[in-house]
Amino acid sequence: MTKFGAAMQASGEAIFVDDIPSPPNCLHGAFICSTKPVARVKGISFKSHAQQAEVLAVISVKDIPKEGENVGMDMFGTEPLFADDVTRFAGDLIAFVVAQTQKKANLAAKSAVIDYDTEGLDPPILTVEEAVERLSFIDVPSYLRPQEVGDFSEGMAEADHKILSAKLRLSSQYYFYMETQTALAIPDEDNCMVVYSSTQNPEYAQRVISRCLGIPGHNIRVITRRVGGGFGGKATKALPIATVCALAAHKLRRPVRMYMDRITDMIIAGGRHPMKITYTVGFKSDGKVTALHLDILIDAGITPDVSPIMPNNLVGTLKKYNWGALSFDIKLCKTNLVSRSIMRGPGEVQGSFIAEAIVEHVASFLDFEVDYVRNVNFHTYESLKLFYGDSSGELFEYTLKFIWEKVGRLSSGFEQRVRNVEQFNRAHVWCKRGISRVPIVHGVTVRASPGKVSILSDGSVVVEVGGIEIGQGLWTKVRQVAAYALGRIGCENLVEKIRIVQADTLSLVQGGLTAGSTTSESSCEAVRLCCNVLVERLVVVKEELNEEMGSVKWDELILQAYNQNVNMAANTYFVPDSSSADYLNYGAAVSEVEVNILTGETKILRTDIVYDCGQSMNPAVDMGQIEGAFVQGLGFFMLEEYPTNSDGLVVANGTWTYKIPTIDNIPREFNVEILNSGHHKERILSSKASGEPPLLLAASVHCATRAAIKEARKQVKEWGGLEGTESIFQLDVPATMPVVKQLCGLNSVETYLQSLLST
Repeated sequence: MTKFGAAMQASGEAIFVDDIPSPPNCLHGAFICSTKPVARVKGISFKSHAQQAEVLAVISVKDIPKEGENVGMDMFGTEPLFADDVTRFAGDLIAFVVAQTQKKANLAAKSAVIDYDTEGLDPPILTVEEAVERLSFIDVPSYLRPQEVGDFSEGMAEADHKILSAKLRLSSQYYFYMETQTALAIPDEDNCMVVYSSTQNPEYAQRVISRCLGIPGHNIRVITRRVGGGFGGKATKALPIATVCALAAHKLRRPVRMYMDRITDMIIAGGRHPMKITYTVGFKSDGKVTALHLDILIDAGITPDVSPIMPNNLVGTLKKYNWGALSFDIKLCKTNLVSRSIMRGPGEVQGSFIAEAIVEHVASFLDFEVDYVRNVNFHTYESLKLFYGDSSGELFEYTLKFIWEKVGRLSSGFEQRVRNVEQFNRAHVWCKRGISRVPIVHGVTVRASPGKVSILSDGSVVVEVGGIEIGQGLWTKVRQVAAYALGRIGCENLVEKIRIVQADTLSLVQGGLTAGSTTSESSCEAVRLCCNVLVERLVVVKEELNEEMGSVKWDELILQAYNQNVNMAANTYFVPDSSSADYLNYGAAVSEVEVNILTGETKILRTDIVYDCGQSMNPAVDMGQIEGAFVQGLGFFMLEEYPTNSDGLVVANGTWTYKIPTIDNIPREFNVEILNSGHHKERILSSKASGEPPLLLAASVHCATRAAIKEARKQVKEWGGLEGTESIFQLDVPATMPVVKQLCGLNSVETYLQSLLST
């Protein structure tokens, strides 16, 4: 079944928030953001009288109703909507300028001149090192703190070799969704407000707007039809946009909307958490790790946002190898930077990569093949249960070893390709190839979700779910499940009769957050339960009709049910069983790259992926998720830099300076196989998540690049152009062209030519 709505999106007919026609007297707004991290705002002016004349209102903290609160987001703590007396970070919202058009609002915001005063204020904290020095941390609730495994001291005592205090850094990443942050707020009768928001979290938007305006939640109606890409960036970061539009509309009693420009969106987005890792590892002479300790500093930014989930997420994927004993000290550093938020695979992508970096370091230390060291440290089912507990499932669900071997075969014989790479490297001077095979273990949690199914008198079906369609194919899967579940009544071809409608916080409550890769599953299960209720009601009617008329069609059945006053609507709130809500996803990838040692350019020649989807509800949708996640991972590991200036202000200027993957960066040959791993009785329709886990597999490209750099360094050392060891080096994230070129060790071609003269 093709993706529902794909044709509408391709033709431009699909309606997003900014496509909604402006109501009469609609105004437009734009953010005036601080350019200083810690400063008093003495005043705001505009560069010219003409620009000031275009400004109809400047909304600030002073305009929040007395009954309301200065709140723009609340998750693990309240994040203010506006800067109050002192700005907290560069990018802090100082004011919201309102004008007749979006262009005029944007120009006015850009022309704003802010008078700052920093006298007597402490200097900002802009690095994790400064946060440690000044003891600036964010607390992690006890229920979110990961558990250590084994005794680190005993594990180190068993080790034949030790690597002490090795360091690794991972940078941030911007979401780069197609649709930037946007909202439309319309005042309604009786002190009510209707807000159209591009958000993954309408329920939270309703709650925050209610708090800010100081009016009951039932006066706030948040509607979300679809979102033009989210990746986590429309979870909490969409809330201030919806809230500030609602605040302006509430004050001015006119509709107010905003479609954020890309540069401002990049400034306020936060993105993926950067971090600094220091690790100590002990291991045997055969490569088996006996103990691992990590000290991790995570840059959370100025407020908690969702950062308290990071330690548990990170450790969850780090545990994919049997480390013997595992201990850690993970700190969330509070800095004067924009708050980081969830981004596809938050913490999990970093944890999985850290594991690979450590294994590669051990292999280099012992001068072993990395693939061998990975194999030595794979979990047995017993050690998997020790590290992951009940989420390990049953023995037959542990498919990683099978996947590992299968991806080796899928990639035309992994061992043979390794030999081919070695042969290529001996024959070529300026280009070196690398190949790497990487596994993943990614845990997910199925969360509670509501559903409602209504059958109209003509036989058409309306479905409401808590999950938001953000491009992941949620509506498609829900539609399939509804048709399947209703079809149990003995009627076929019901798919075309089913419509999924927009999320509406006054129609379906407790919608929750669309994130974590399992919202499609929980939405499908909620709908299936609703359909089961309806089928039970319809069975009685159908049996009566069969006795009178023989076989009956769907439309006839529904009409008769209406005539008999059968309740044709059902709603439920699906709550997963606590014993089966958590489960593990498995996958593996082989990637081969070619590095130009003169420029640092990395070409991805081929990638092969095998991923366990359980019994896929829709292989086409899941395939798209796997491929898309992998390519987004390429951006994180190889391309995307999210720099700030000396004040902590994001300076990435759209695609001119921020490079996302394009057709030139994806693998020249890209093979993906979905493993249908059999019946999983504890899974929803035996399916497994596909949205986030495959992103972790992009680490295979980074590891392959490291292998190619290692070959280049070996060659350059032979020329006398590289000091120290050629095999032990740290390749941080992202591995951009300049970084790769520098690590290859060839500062100039003259080094090579001089080596020829000396021989």
